Amino acid sequence: MSETELFDIYTKDMKKLGTAPRQEVHAKGLWHQTFHCWIMKRDAQGEIYLLFQRRHPNKDVFPLLLDTSCAGHLQAGEDVKDGIRELKEELGLAIPVEDLTYLGKVAQEHFPSPDVIDREVNHVFIYENEQSLLDYHIQTEELTGLYWVSLQALQELRCGTRDELSSEGVYVDEDNGGLREEQATWRLTDFTPNSDEYYQMLFDRITSLF
Repeated sequence: MSETELFDIYTKDMKKLGTAPRQEVHAKGLWHQTFHCWIMKRDAQGEIYLLFQRRHPNKDVFPLLLDTSCAGHLQAGEDVKDGIRELKEELGLAIPVEDLTYLGKVAQEHFPSPDVIDREVNHVFIYENEQSLLDYHIQTEELTGLYWVSLQALQELRCGTRDELSSEGVYVDEDNGGLREEQATWRLTDFTPNSDEYYQMLFDRITSLF
């Protein structure tokens, strides 16, 4: 991403203050908006799974950690629904925004490095999609794999009643090209540090809707 990107900036309660370049926004910890979309599926027993992307090792923050299925910043002047472009760019999913379900918004603060203060208002959507992971067309500059994680197992991992979880996924085979299936095991430290408030909203809304 270019450092000349412009973001709309806000107070924490979403009063608009103006615009600022991406680098300044993250250097000064200015509030800005992001689009998050979770992909989910249900198995034959009705158990819910969330899709996590694994961040590229060259990402400046949280390299190689498991993250939201799809996420991106909103550019200056963009509406929340304009974030739908991220699904096409990162995962190859060309779908109308009307097919997404809006779950809500959460303000989060992260301090991923000494030079970055990330204050975001995350607008969170969900999309049910059961296509094979091998059929995704992923943006290999941004991510290196996709993994299904049981919602129940994730809740247990976060509350400390289990130390690790296993998941089915695919990773980018850099030697031979394409995606390869694998079974992987993850601990809590393998996930990006979304807040308790964020996950509580996500879990509550999914439980009530599905």
